[in-house]
Amino acid sequence: MWLLFFLIASAAAVLSCALLCRAALSAARTTRPAPEASSEAVRDPADAGHRPGLTLYEMAYLSGGPHRLADLVLVLMAQQRRLLLADTGWATVVDPVGKDAVERATLSAIGPEGQRRIPAIRDALAGDDAVREVADRLVTDGLAMPAAARPGIATAVRLVQGAALLVPLSAAASYASGADPGPLLAWFALPLIATLGTWAVARFELHPYSDWATHAGERQLPSTSDSPAAPTSLTSFALRGPIALTDPTLRAALHSSGA
Repeated sequence: MWLLFFLIASAAAVLSCALLCRAALSAARTTRPAPEASSEAVRDPADAGHRPGLTLYEMAYLSGGPHRLADLVLVLMAQQRRLLLADTGWATVVDPVGKDAVERATLSAIGPEGQRRIPAIRDALAGDDAVREVADRLVTDGLAMPAAARPGIATAVRLVQGAALLVPLSAAASYASGADPGPLLAWFALPLIATLGTWAVARFELHPYSDWATHAGERQLPSTSDSPAAPTSLTSFALRGPIALTDPTLRAALHSSGA
């Protein structure tokens, strides 16, 4: 019986480690350093400080992908009283005039009735040309992972972590079935060393893990400690997501919609 548990643990360890290595190699092949001229990119009006570097939209995409970007524009328009986000997960248009391409896409996603569920808006925006242009610009600059490199390193690391947990559980199940603990520890040590070793290397070489930003993109992202307090807590939101919001109504609206 213990051999079956060992084969399961070993298969999980080998597969997860192979997927992580593949994701790391794919990311290395498909990305290149960001050019110095990237700081001259056109900025959206939401970039309150107009400082060189990434726009709020770009920060949101690099930190959480198109869904984070969609949530950012919803929160931005809600803070400016141009959208109403209800704690039930609905968005209602107050001012039907968008200030940039992403805002106009948001209003189009809400539709002519002026009200729609936030998850539906998020999904519609994720595939919109305006959001795709932000992503393509970041990929061209070497700051974002191309589609060919996703699902990426963060997903693969989670699989390795799961395999590392599965190994001792399988060993415990084998011991409970009456196997000799001496050879048992020796055999199960192999997949455990493989998973923990791969995890340690990934932590040293690849952290912080991201399915969206390249290493160059991660270096461009500001520290959350550098984020202004108010009103541009939007910077913290772009980097950290709904956990950075201080408005309980906005947090409830995004939480109820699955953010």
